[in-house]
Amino acid sequence: MKKFFALMVLVVLGLTQEVIANEVYYAKIGYNDKINSYGERLGSVADILRQDRANYHKFFVRDREDSGDRFFAYPDNRERMASMLRNGYISPATRDAIMYGNPVVRVTIYDYRIEVELY
Repeated sequence: MKKFFALMVLVVLGLTQEVIANEVYYAKIGYNDKINSYGERLGSVADILRQDRANYHKFFVRDREDSGDRFFAYPDNRERMASMLRNGYISPATRDAIMYGNPVVRVTIYDYRIEVELY
């Protein structure tokens, strides 16, 4: 019984940790977020979100609606953007808004995934 109780505590703690967001930031997806350093148009949502964070942290190209984050301040973490998006959630409407418009999005960062929604 003690082993079962200890196992249940570990499971609950593990689930609780995953539910709690590590960080939230807001980003206006503008023209500069949709092109890379060579002036080429980016072809995926993950690439656009990664460029937005590189613009914010590395190049200091910021939109008024952008807010900061600590996680994507590190280049290695920005490289994880695509896998974090694959493991996370983004609705088809939000994906289309990023690809074809200039929305403001709310990005919630968890340990291994992100959730992106229109704001």
